[in-house]
Amino acid sequence: MNTHARRQLTDAPYLVAATGGVPRRRPVWFQRQAGRSLPEYREVRAGIGMLESCFDPELVCEITMQPIRRHDVDAAILFSDIVVPLKAAGIDLDIVPGVGPVVANPVRTVDDVRKLPRLRPEEVGAVTAGIGLLLDALGEVPLIGFAGAPFTLASYLVEGGPSKNHERTKAMMLADPEIWHQLMGVLTDITIEFLQAQIGAGVDAVQLFDSWAGALTQAQYREYVMPHSERVFTEIAAAGIPRAHFGVGTGELLGAMGEAGADIVGVDWRIPLNEAARRVGPGKALQGNLDPAVLFAGPKAIEAEVRRIAHEADEAITLGAKGHIFNLGHGVLPNTDPTVITDTVALIHSLPAPL
Repeated sequence: MNTHARRQLTDAPYLVAATGGVPRRRPVWFQRQAGRSLPEYREVRAGIGMLESCFDPELVCEITMQPIRRHDVDAAILFSDIVVPLKAAGIDLDIVPGVGPVVANPVRTVDDVRKLPRLRPEEVGAVTAGIGLLLDALGEVPLIGFAGAPFTLASYLVEGGPSKNHERTKAMMLADPEIWHQLMGVLTDITIEFLQAQIGAGVDAVQLFDSWAGALTQAQYREYVMPHSERVFTEIAAAGIPRAHFGVGTGELLGAMGEAGADIVGVDWRIPLNEAARRVGPGKALQGNLDPAVLFAGPKAIEAEVRRIAHEADEAITLGAKGHIFNLGHGVLPNTDPTVITDTVALIHSLPAPL
């Protein structure tokens, strides 16, 4: 792997917290911080499709930088989409406004699985070029690479698009485990290739999003999903950068998700951080977990919730969590007032960093 010279960001609060040090301020970044809540994002994306944007290095750089300039967050997350590596590999899909990713030929049989393409690094050259631009633009701010986890990719491919109940996905998983694990193997290879390309381009950390894992029981997760996520984390471990793992509605899976090998476990808003620390066990940093809807509730409610989460995070550290990175328990909602986000970041920075 051709590796870009790694930036030495020894004082960056996000990286310090992720690796068990004491940051100079409480680090915060928000999932989906670069996106529809920002007028400058809507302006720059006008008339340009989502996937087209993800394969334009200058746009990737500009959109990733927008929340850094506006909000003073402590990390940038690469502007991308969960299905980018699938599209790059040659799978026929599109992101339909108001719907999400739609797959032209859903994967339902062993032949469908066998026909799936593999990802070659040059196919995501636009993404790595965008990372190159970002490393120059970001200064001392870390850049987090991004990929969808194999289970979430599998759900899109099997269902043909977003799904509330994941019935076709679960049917394949439970009725034909052999085909399921073959599919997950292919998607794990694609995910690893995509993350390795980003790591080679110089990202400072990576995050694996398992958006739909919360639809599973713990037994299902452990048998059908965890071995594949584990392989992703194992294959990228040699880079020596923080690896984060996040899912929605995954309170019951936190222990298993921690075991899969990440250094940082993302926690959604449904479970307190101190309880999350007990479930994850010691030695991992935690990330989260303000309910995105709280940002609509006004300054008094926001401050109360931020202080509560900071208190729970401090307690989590006494229970063995390696550190805490403040975040939302999911992504910024599209209608969120950007000024409220900026003010919330300033409030979080005003609180003492956990020791």
